[in-house]
Amino acid sequence: MERFSIAETTRAEREEIIRRSLSCGGGGCENCSACGVLGGGDPWDMFQPYIEGKMEIAEINRAYNARYLHGR
Repeated sequence: MERFSIAETTRAEREEIIRRSLSCGGGGCENCSACGVLGGGDPWDMFQPYIEGKMEIAEINRAYNARYLHGR
């Protein structure tokens, strides 16, 4: 996970990491509403704090899971 840490990446690299991770099988987010239907909202927005260097991916995932598990 170190290679994805904020300290080890540039903003451009973090954008690319998120872009690739949101690929969902090669089709990208175009014409897909799965995240909205499942309650996650726009994943690009969700990971903006990581891209901006404010929160690590693991922190964002923990916060999301806590909201999801507690119905918030």
